[in-house]
Amino acid sequence: MNKTVNGISINYEQKGEGDLIVLLHGWGSNIKLFANLIDLLAKKYTVVAMDMPGFGESQEPPAAWCVDDYVQFVIDFLADYGAEKVMLLGHSFGGRVIIKLHTRKDLPFEVTKVILVDSAGIMPPKTKKKSWRTRYYKLGKAVLSTKIARKIAPDALENFRKKMGSADYAAASPMMRQVMVKVVNEDLEPYLPLIKCPTLLVWGVNDTATPLSDGEKMEKLIPDAGLVKLENAGHYSFLEQQYTFNRVMCSFMGIQD
Repeated sequence: MNKTVNGISINYEQKGEGDLIVLLHGWGSNIKLFANLIDLLAKKYTVVAMDMPGFGESQEPPAAWCVDDYVQFVIDFLADYGAEKVMLLGHSFGGRVIIKLHTRKDLPFEVTKVILVDSAGIMPPKTKKKSWRTRYYKLGKAVLSTKIARKIAPDALENFRKKMGSADYAAASPMMRQVMVKVVNEDLEPYLPLIKCPTLLVWGVNDTATPLSDGEKMEKLIPDAGLVKLENAGHYSFLEQQYTFNRVMCSFMGIQD
């Protein structure tokens, strides 16, 4: 399905009947990875999952968005539904959006349940190696941005960015790289206590992108949260341990499977 929100063409899927639950995917991902989860939740709920701007089959945002911009997009996307109560599930980057959404005091709906799966939002501790790498990147960027460097080696700056950046950064378009820089540099830890509704945290024990310690910290800071740890699973725990994840979801969401 497709619709235009604030001038941006958005690819989305809707299935089932009942109370509304919205699924927000991770960075560089799309709604296709939620196929099994959509079918499961649709047994009891109206499930809506969209490719957020810049991902999947949706258009990129018109500017370098920050997390707040994605929050506003989700609010605007859901306006047509007129729902008074909404449940939210977010994986990785999708979790960032859900956490920041709880800073809004004028939400047009009540969030009744939250599920955060290997969620992003906690800033990693600064190590000496990371600090050195940051200084090296800034120095290299400054040198390669000069007129002389651009004239002698026009591709050097872009190649340097790809080498120094993450795989996600290298794979992103120029616009989405700007978005990524804004997104990953925002620490959402202070906002976690604002999530007052029942919250399920699901984490892969072997997650290296958003380590288990992030989930443990979220469990302490979110007033009504419970953490489920999935063994032999990494950042995509909902796929790597699908059977167990589905059982956990059925229990939390009251689904008879």
